[in-house]
Amino acid sequence: MSGNLLGAGALVGCPHGGRATAAAGASAVRINGMPVATAAHSFAVTGCSHTVDGVPSPCVTVRWTAGETGVTVDGAPVLLDTSAAQCLTAAFVPQGPPVVHSAQREVSIR
Repeated sequence: MSGNLLGAGALVGCPHGGRATAAAGASAVRINGMPVATAAHSFAVTGCSHTVDGVPSPCVTVRWTAGETGVTVDGAPVLLDTSAAQCLTAAFVPQGPPVVHSAQREVSIR
């Protein structure tokens, strides 16, 4: 599997215009000063305006499936901009894949 590493500060959105933000983690591996995103990070979605038959059904979280890159940080697989993921409602109803607007290649280890 190939792709760019996702940092916790990567611009990720739901398919309906909401913004997904990674919960901050304390990792020694950073991209542009932000921790590398791993399968252990949770991503919360805010600002999703999706409705179904006039009833709000917003995305609230993103669930990632890390690929078999063989690269881990703090024991968890790293996320790439090509990693499979699904945006979910509060009732865990799939809403579609997230949109990754930016990922970084520059990595620093402290």
